[in-house]
Amino acid sequence: MINPEIAAVFDEIADLLELTGGDRFRVNSYRKAARSIEDLTEDVADLANRGELKKIPGVGKGTAERIMQYLKTGRIHVHQELLESIPRGLPELLTVPGLGPKKVQALHRELGVGSMADLEAVIADGRAEKLPGFGKKSVEKIAEGLAFLKRSAGRTPLGAVLPLAEGLRDAVREFAGVRRVEIAGSARRGCETVGDIDLLCIAEDGEQVVKSFTELPEVTGVRAAGETKGSVLVAGPIRGEIQVDLRVVPEESFGAALQYFTGSKEHNVRLRELAVKKGWKLNEYGLFEGDRPIAGREEAEIYEKLGLRPVPPELREDRGEIECRGETPRLVSLADLKGDMHVHSTASDGRSTIEEMAEAARQRGYSYLAICDHSKSSVIANGLDEARLLRHIQDIRAAGKRINGLTLLAGIECDILANGKLDYSDDVLAQLDWVIASIHSAQQQDRASLTRRSIAAMENPYICCLGHPSGRLLGRRDAMNLDWDEIFAAAARTGCALEVSASWQRLDLKDVHIRQAIDAGCRFAISTDAHSTEQLDQMPLGVQTARRGWATADDVLNTWPESRLREWIAARRKAGR
Repeated sequence: MINPEIAAVFDEIADLLELTGGDRFRVNSYRKAARSIEDLTEDVADLANRGELKKIPGVGKGTAERIMQYLKTGRIHVHQELLESIPRGLPELLTVPGLGPKKVQALHRELGVGSMADLEAVIADGRAEKLPGFGKKSVEKIAEGLAFLKRSAGRTPLGAVLPLAEGLRDAVREFAGVRRVEIAGSARRGCETVGDIDLLCIAEDGEQVVKSFTELPEVTGVRAAGETKGSVLVAGPIRGEIQVDLRVVPEESFGAALQYFTGSKEHNVRLRELAVKKGWKLNEYGLFEGDRPIAGREEAEIYEKLGLRPVPPELREDRGEIECRGETPRLVSLADLKGDMHVHSTASDGRSTIEEMAEAARQRGYSYLAICDHSKSSVIANGLDEARLLRHIQDIRAAGKRINGLTLLAGIECDILANGKLDYSDDVLAQLDWVIASIHSAQQQDRASLTRRSIAAMENPYICCLGHPSGRLLGRRDAMNLDWDEIFAAAARTGCALEVSASWQRLDLKDVHIRQAIDAGCRFAISTDAHSTEQLDQMPLGVQTARRGWATADDVLNTWPESRLREWIAARRKAGR
């Protein structure tokens, strides 16, 4: 779909308007339109063909015209005009955490900063911290943001890449003579970020398939095109370009190739070592005894010949899967989930009503759903004060009576304040079925303070789950500086669950922390943090992240029947009194 491209352009128009002192209403209009377009499950081009662009929330006559411009020409006039009005490097500076439009303006106006290199120079020589409104701490934060960008450069969040990879896979599947196509690489393993996309296929005429691949409309550049491999560039879903490699593989080698191009380098090295010990050779063409192939058609054959049970793709990281000879636990699956424990509605900053979220959850086969809007301190998210919350609880319970086949849990995402207190009193929290506690502010506090805030929240018996525990945003914001040993020990001691946020921007907790938390005896809730019905479909990302952390169904509360979940909540409250 072209939706991510248009959303990215609208977001950049908003950035450029801010940089040039544009009207705040126009800025917010472009931001709202970008968000609505990004959340669409239908291709915006199809809506345009039906003349229905103005049905998109936040899209009026002018915005619809700009969408049509992009669909016809690949450009938007106002975007090009804004780009030409400022130095080329300024928009990129807005990607630095801690650096907003006003500070970018000041750096450019006072110090002539027009690029990342310029920014690094004025930080290094001390000029930046002398500017009004900056100071030493502010500049240190900007420097940390620069370092973070360098670490994450060249990689795109999994949730943004998967729709692109799946679209390309489906396009190749339609080529004449193609019998099978699979996504491989880090995307298949469910890694939180992806550097490039790997596709494997079986086809009758490899050269023709590669040629058709290089001619796809998404392709912006061709790096290689041969008889069995094509390498192209496509526009990234967020920014830049992503390399996509397609390999045409013989049917008798497809399993070996799929294993080879899926497994991490470390996992594959361990498998080759096992093969060598048996006097065999393993590569992407198969497993060989001398020149005789002994396995290769299916992945499972490779593992079984080497004396292992087939290892799920998510665990192919050389983190113990070889030592246990593939005897890994039965990992949690999407089919195990009975509900989503963290969604928002129009009561705070959601874009779907309680009834709409409930119906969408019912259609996805869930038996329960926790409506968890923002608490009062999240002013920017239209958080609920006590009076509004009490009315909201009544609204949730009333809606629950109207929905057949689904239980609605009255919940809240309660802010953990900078001083460690919660946004509501225990008397208010006691009236809710499910309470998530999250840190949204003062995330730059020191390690001890942040850790104490999280633990204090978990020690409250009305807090069921610690929301997006690290606070990270992939490619945009680093995790908070927390003492994870203490966090996980407290979670195990108090019985408070830890959230695995399936939101594509978060995937928080991350896989290695999930594994560490399991070893400490913790439990989890996999949730989407959905702000619209479409975002409920992000759940597979959370499940895959939990699988990478070796989580089983029993480790995850929302795989449990409602009766067991309610018993757990009641026992936790009773034990904490």
